[in-house]
Amino acid sequence: MTESLKIADIYDKNLNFLIGSGASYGLFPTLALNIKNDAGASQTIETLATLFSQDQDRKRHTLLFMHYYSTCIKPVIDFTLDATKDDAIKTKVISNYEAFVNTVLQILQRRQPLEKRCNIFTTNYDGCFAHVADRVLRGGALDFVLNDGTRGFSQRFLQARNFNSFLCQTGVFERNQYGIPQINLIHVHGSVYWNKDDTSIRVDYASLNRGDVLPNDIAEKLIDFSSCLMDAGKLISDLPTVELSDAEINTFWEKYDELPIVNPTKWKFHETVFEEHYYQMLRLLSYELEKPNAVLVTFGFSFADEHILNLVKRSLSNPSLQVFICCFDAGEQKAMREKFSIHRNVDCVAVESGVLDFSIFNQKIFTLNPVSASKGTAESADAVAEVEE
Repeated sequence: MTESLKIADIYDKNLNFLIGSGASYGLFPTLALNIKNDAGASQTIETLATLFSQDQDRKRHTLLFMHYYSTCIKPVIDFTLDATKDDAIKTKVISNYEAFVNTVLQILQRRQPLEKRCNIFTTNYDGCFAHVADRVLRGGALDFVLNDGTRGFSQRFLQARNFNSFLCQTGVFERNQYGIPQINLIHVHGSVYWNKDDTSIRVDYASLNRGDVLPNDIAEKLIDFSSCLMDAGKLISDLPTVELSDAEINTFWEKYDELPIVNPTKWKFHETVFEEHYYQMLRLLSYELEKPNAVLVTFGFSFADEHILNLVKRSLSNPSLQVFICCFDAGEQKAMREKFSIHRNVDCVAVESGVLDFSIFNQKIFTLNPVSASKGTAESADAVAEVEE
């Protein structure tokens, strides 16, 4: 394995990205918890949800998802770009998204007129890509299309077939066609901006118009339980008892199950219309990875989703597919090497020391002007230009 990613080698391929929650770290919480089991292993929302489900502990299972809603989902629902202006960490996350989008667009600009498109698959519920795309477009330096699969005017509806569309411009006399760079944005785990509208999915980035799933009195009951989950000195057995009535539990799940998202457990969507779209997006990912000269670059994604893990492994039978898994640190790199050990067309990318966060990814890994770790200088994008010639 080369353990590196060179844009000169991938810019003209069938390019796909898989972006996970690591990209939004610092802006939104992750599924990680600090509480440990009796063996001293740290837990996540997914591992505890599986445990409580197996134990048929409905109350603690409900409390866990109340915590998940209040700490992970509600902040995404309430998010606006303006709210990040006075927070240096959140501003940096948005800047990283913008840098990533700009690099993708620069790559697409270098491709043939009718091949200027790629796919970004994301398991995140947030709208960071959509908000950042608006900011880049307002800048006026780049013209492109962010295709989120919707069509409509006052109301926009999501359909999988719309990802097959591609916008072209023609000259005044229609003698030439110019493809506008296009990024297909595919939310495989759903989005807080989706709403069920009869048998369709309506997308609205302007206003969520969704009531709070967790009433204030329940949120107050949750404080000690949430604090224990995030305490590295606590064990699962230390979780406090919280009084919840059957009515409160049932009311929470009735509202929660309406959310258009895949849950971090073995079970997925509860609404058929969302579930159908979810499997359509998995098929789309599979189809894209089976194309000749396909490339998949992952960042901030742990492959905890077994559907996506197995799909990618099956797709690796395509000898022309190349997968680059960007690993947070040496430990994750080792784990990913073991997970994909039999596949020669997988590179597990990591930095020599420290961690590979979104900033380092944009500065040293996925950039036309990578910073050389050994020289401390920026290398030019001449290699890509030479390939074009």
